[in-house]
Amino acid sequence: MNPEILQEICVQKMPFGKYKGRVLADLPMYYLEWFQRQGMPPGKLGMQLSTVYEIKLNGLEELLKPLRK
Repeated sequence: MNPEILQEICVQKMPFGKYKGRVLADLPMYYLEWFQRQGMPPGKLGMQLSTVYEIKLNGLEELLKPLRK
């Protein structure tokens, strides 16, 4: 996994929708699951959301703690 992507998801904010303005890493799992079912947005945002989804799905949120400081 690219460490730059991990850093990005800890600062990048959701650009639209119900959680507009919330850091991607802080999005609730049910919202990420909805995107997973409906289809992730195209491009970089979709890749970032997929990464957050996989991290949360596998219980790896601890990977992000050092990057949030």
